[in-house]
Amino acid sequence: MEIRHLRLIKAIVEEGSIANAIDKLHLTPSALSHQLREAELQVGAKIFHRIGKKLVLTDVGEKILASAYAVLQEMDKIEREVKQLIKGETGTIRMSTECYTSYHWVPAVLKKFNVDFPNINVKIAFEATHRPIQKLLQGEIDLAITCDPIVNDKIEYIELFQDEMLALVPESHPWTKKEFVVASDFETENLIIHSEPLSTVTVYQRVLSPACVQPANLTILPLTEASVEMVKADMGVLVMARWALKPYLTHPALRTVRVTPEGLHRQQYAAILNHPERPEYYEYFIKFLKEEIEL
Repeated sequence: MEIRHLRLIKAIVEEGSIANAIDKLHLTPSALSHQLREAELQVGAKIFHRIGKKLVLTDVGEKILASAYAVLQEMDKIEREVKQLIKGETGTIRMSTECYTSYHWVPAVLKKFNVDFPNINVKIAFEATHRPIQKLLQGEIDLAITCDPIVNDKIEYIELFQDEMLALVPESHPWTKKEFVVASDFETENLIIHSEPLSTVTVYQRVLSPACVQPANLTILPLTEASVEMVKADMGVLVMARWALKPYLTHPALRTVRVTPEGLHRQQYAAILNHPERPEYYEYFIKFLKEEIEL
């Protein structure tokens, strides 16, 4: 016996008449009669006694109805769970990037994500920008984009993409005549960084510090847009990832220069807390994130 037969029997009993069952199931009278005959043929016994215009359950019908309630309840539960898993699940993803306040990629990611998960709210936690891993461990955000993974059993790191750090300078800057810059080139420059300490800044960690070089001046600006405006005004140089600089690279007043002959590359990760019952939509969000930002 098929699920549609169980729904038919349940509807006839609950609605009290064939006419009402027809309306509920959106069937024609002939279709309803045909399905009922099919059910009785499959069972090999009458399901209803026909008494005048009424249908009264037989003993076999009573047994089938009891089973129908149990089976249909479970089927409805499965359908709800599947729909919820695919599209109807509700929740929130609180996220932040490390160092950058550049979120130009968010609309494209959300456009893809919202097709499959329209009830998941994605929030950007700007206040966690400079301490995303700490905020993740404290439960204040759910996902962090970082290039500096800290070994911790509570955190899972998923590789997103490799990026290259580029020096951003105004079009009139002497560096625009160079194929690349090295540590000593920073000795006369005002280096704009997003946050202290300087030891956490990638270009300092991997290029300046090993060469024992300090920039002539240091300006701390937590906002990417403000830092770029400083560069436009020829008030300093900025070293940032290409993906974060992407919205600004079409401006005619700006140029980029490679850092070191080999280039300054980093691996970016999505950091999330290890949890055996983590919702599946996290995996989908990270997938769309990787597709959009990957260079």
